Amino acid sequence: MSDRILRPALILGLLSCIGPFAIDMYLPALPDIGAALGTTVPAMQTTITAYFIAFGLAQLIYGPWADQAGRKPPLYAGIGIFLFGSVICTFAPSVEWLIAGRFVQGLGGAAMMVVPRAIIRDMYTGHAATRLMAAVMLVISVSPMLAPLVGSGLMAVTGWRGIFAMLVLAGLASLAVLAFAQKETLRAEDRQPFDMASTLRGARRLLTDRIFMGLTFLGGFGMASFFVFIASASFVYTESFGLSPTGFSIAFAINAVGFFAASQAAGSLGLRFGARRVMAWATLGFAITTAALLGLALLGLASLIVCVAGLFVANAFLGLIIPTTMVMALEDHGDSAGLASSLGGTLQMLAGGLMIAATGPFFNGTATPMLAAIALCGVLALILSRLALARPQPRAA
Repeated sequence: MSDRILRPALILGLLSCIGPFAIDMYLPALPDIGAALGTTVPAMQTTITAYFIAFGLAQLIYGPWADQAGRKPPLYAGIGIFLFGSVICTFAPSVEWLIAGRFVQGLGGAAMMVVPRAIIRDMYTGHAATRLMAAVMLVISVSPMLAPLVGSGLMAVTGWRGIFAMLVLAGLASLAVLAFAQKETLRAEDRQPFDMASTLRGARRLLTDRIFMGLTFLGGFGMASFFVFIASASFVYTESFGLSPTGFSIAFAINAVGFFAASQAAGSLGLRFGARRVMAWATLGFAITTAALLGLALLGLASLIVCVAGLFVANAFLGLIIPTTMVMALEDHGDSAGLASSLGGTLQMLAGGLMIAATGPFFNGTATPMLAAIALCGVLALILSRLALARPQPRAA
């Protein structure tokens, strides 16, 4: 990997991974936190839903702000808000306070997802942008592979509150990276003066763009499947399959490896075969794999090994879908990359949060409801891929 890709990938990846770290690091502790606060599984899943909903809604602010003021000011504000939410979570006396703290964390963490996407669009387009997006995801991949293990280790030493204290330190580290390593990428002459009328016009243009909306929700339902897994896996793996917090962390890391390993091939495969063809085959593979997993669960054959192996394959297909949809959705909207990134991110996060909320009442501690929700996401992604790519489009990757 050349230095022109490696250096920005490391910087943007470190800034971006704090949000996923805030999700993944406390997953092994979910059952213990619920017991300590005297609450239920749906209430603990709400701590994840609150984060995703706040994460999605806040992107509507950070995107236009980043187009108007440059990329760095929204990042400073987002990290500060994230730090405040992490402090609330660290000292939360009840699940209600924990939900509130997670909501505040989501409000801040959104900046570190939407603004780096716009920075990538500032720097590159097409194949180079997909390579950089995939490289950023490679850096972010340390989160699902290591964050649960770090969380389970901290839980054994400091208790679950130490996990959120560590997130305070991670936020401070992100401030240092932003201040000393990341330069401003939006030139003053390219900044868009903010006014509500132009923002609404831009949003209307995006919301009525069939390709943008199709690709956004295609990626959204792909991400929603992973969000459902995040919200349910700790309870399924520890209570249904009897894994320890460390065992769950290892199983979770294996499932995540499939996604991030495949994401590294997205750019080269898109260059060789065309992004549309890669998208078509990846969504088909994702739908077939998740449907097969659900079928095995309904037959009573969804053992731990079957779930881990099947989700590894499904997430590998997902790793081809997510970075490609991100780049393709923004490709024709360079003049409003911040707004397009924030609106797309909002719609995707809301889809994920609503999917968790809709499937929560059906959760019974087994793998079947989780796999049913993931399979539904796979089918919806397949349908949207056929609609979004129905007409020939310029190759974006």
